[in-house]
Amino acid sequence: MSRRVINLLVLFLLIGMFGFFGYSIASKDDNTDVGDQAYNFELPNLEGTNTLLSDYKGEMVVMNFFATWCAPCVDEAPELELFAKDYGDQYKFLMVNRGETKDRVKKFIEKYPTQAVYIFDASDKVSKKYNVTGQPETIIIDRKGVVREHHSGPITSAQLYELVKKHDK
Repeated sequence: MSRRVINLLVLFLLIGMFGFFGYSIASKDDNTDVGDQAYNFELPNLEGTNTLLSDYKGEMVVMNFFATWCAPCVDEAPELELFAKDYGDQYKFLMVNRGETKDRVKKFIEKYPTQAVYIFDASDKVSKKYNVTGQPETIIIDRKGVVREHHSGPITSAQLYELVKKHDK
């Protein structure tokens, strides 16, 4: 290859890298991270109405992102039920399903009942806003509406209680 072709390839590679990093930095501002004000959303729930995060203003909110086919989510389900049973009156608990039908989630609830509000993020818009890349992932929002924790992977009832209690002031 001639030196000119190599120089052009290197130039295009550098332009591509700078473009990618520039886009990554620019699109990062749209996401909600720990320490940020929680992104307010409106999603359909299992009852056929919509749930808004702002409905829980002044409350501690636990959001768990899950899918019924996810083995760690299934393993985590009894722990989430225990947490909801023990602390559901103190902390609001939202189960955010990622892209499945209501019927499929109803079957999941029959096997793994959880005293929570089930909402549906069919387009993954809310998941993306909260930087959720898999499941299960758990987000803790304090009473002022600030994201305080983002836990990736399964969580036990005791771990969840410790995370919530740490920020309930």
